[in-house]
Amino acid sequence: MNNSIGSAGRLLWAGLRALLVLTVVLGVLYPLAVTGLAQLAFPHQANGSEIKDASGRVVGSELIGQSYTDLKWFQSRPSNGLGTNSVNTRYKLILSGATNRSGDNPELIKWVTDAKTAVIKDNSTPDFTVRPQDVPADAVTSSGSGLDPHISPEYARLQVHRVAELNHLTVAQVDKLVADHTDGRILGFVGEPRVNVLRLNIALKALMSSRG
Repeated sequence: MNNSIGSAGRLLWAGLRALLVLTVVLGVLYPLAVTGLAQLAFPHQANGSEIKDASGRVVGSELIGQSYTDLKWFQSRPSNGLGTNSVNTRYKLILSGATNRSGDNPELIKWVTDAKTAVIKDNSTPDFTVRPQDVPADAVTSSGSGLDPHISPEYARLQVHRVAELNHLTVAQVDKLVADHTDGRILGFVGEPRVNVLRLNIALKALMSSRG
């Protein structure tokens, strides 16, 4: 009986020591080491890939899209199950996910059709008419996460005339902003060219500020 109690006690003590050691190593030392290494090697990514404006204020992350409730800004992709792409009224960062609709789903087809109508209406100006065939896919569809921070260069250029008109800029000025903020394929062959909408709008704001 005493041997059984003694054996159980030794097992419990061994288990407790293992728990304490593993807690310190894996719960304290390892996270500190990984965090320290990340801060040394990749501080920007480790801190959330934050983007700052000209004043140094953090205005978002380059990994997560934002809503822009005024058409004077470049607009992101639709999100939250598509919805209308007119001033991104359904862009909710608290939600993430795809539409989970098949390509022939009537509701999805209606969403895409309505979004395309909004894109044509919003981006047509007195001297520039958007044709239906000029609307790229990312202007009327959400990404898999619904929070994609990038748009295609084609969609960015589609918005140039509207942005120029509403901000009293020339088309050439805004077109140059898009060109300057278009990122090429990663390593020259991975992915597609893209434009980070937040960075583009920060540059647009800086351009407007420089004009007084």
